Amino acid sequence: MARRSFIAIVGHGPDLERDEGAASVLRSLGADVRTLDLWDDPPRLFVDDESKARAIVVEALDRPDLAAAALRALRREPRLEEVGALVAVSVAQIARIEPSSGFDDFLLVPYVPAELYARVRLVEWRRSEFATEERVKVGAIVIDRAAHDVSVGGMHVPLTAKEFALLSYVCERRGKVVSRTELLRRVWGSQYEGGARTVDIHVRRLRAKLGAALPLVTLRGAGYRLESPVPGSGGPEGADAARTAQRGGAEALEERGEPRDERDEDEDEDEDSDDEGDEDSDDEGDEDDDEAAARAERRSGTSASGTSTTGRERRITR
Repeated sequence: MARRSFIAIVGHGPDLERDEGAASVLRSLGADVRTLDLWDDPPRLFVDDESKARAIVVEALDRPDLAAAALRALRREPRLEEVGALVAVSVAQIARIEPSSGFDDFLLVPYVPAELYARVRLVEWRRSEFATEERVKVGAIVIDRAAHDVSVGGMHVPLTAKEFALLSYVCERRGKVVSRTELLRRVWGSQYEGGARTVDIHVRRLRAKLGAALPLVTLRGAGYRLESPVPGSGGPEGADAARTAQRGGAEALEERGEPRDERDEDEDEDEDSDDEGDEDSDDEGDEDDDEAAARAERRSGTSASGTSTTGRERRITR
């Protein structure tokens, strides 16, 4: 049975059903709406097990100070933890909206019906995740397989063929650990003779291009895992995440304390020099990427076959 979706309107009980209120306006537009008093228990919104909230509208009106407390109470209900939320205030109170209150967007009262519904749908889209044969959405990242296109917060992000394939695969395996060996086999193919450094270099490039929108963490000795989106990366800050991605995203990763692979710690100098050469050769294709990875492996003293060379031998070969 399909789950029934509804829009939750939360506010002062006697005002919830007023003619110009959000509940009445959205019902007139054909939406399924359920109301809840500010002081009622959030589970009362769910009259059956098949219900699902599309979005939350908290009508704070002239009391924006109550909105944050109301949202915290709503978030304690597991079925509302990841639902997008909007706060509705009067024009006179707009300056009192705190950016840290946790809302995805705001609305001004009196409502413009078309704007109200459009903002509800926008918040629903930002918070949604889905996967079809043609498109995959994870947080603010949208992968269009048919068009071979990736966007973050609606902004196009250019990727090479291997970067696109790597991103698609880790998104498909969302929440699961993928080893470097698995990624080499799935993305580069069983005939590829390069080593794990190839994966590390491409992952680092994806992080630089997608920034905070890509919650890909390194698990030492295991591989990588794509986690839930960074708070805000799928909300109104999704555009900020996209701009961060365009700036490179490296600073955002450092602020998040992204764990690094052991090889990365031991080979900072080699990687930095490889990056400079690789950035210049991005347009030349993925073959150049793989050659850069091979150079990194040789410099780290590890060949594709796993044999190591001494420091003296490396100096001679150089």
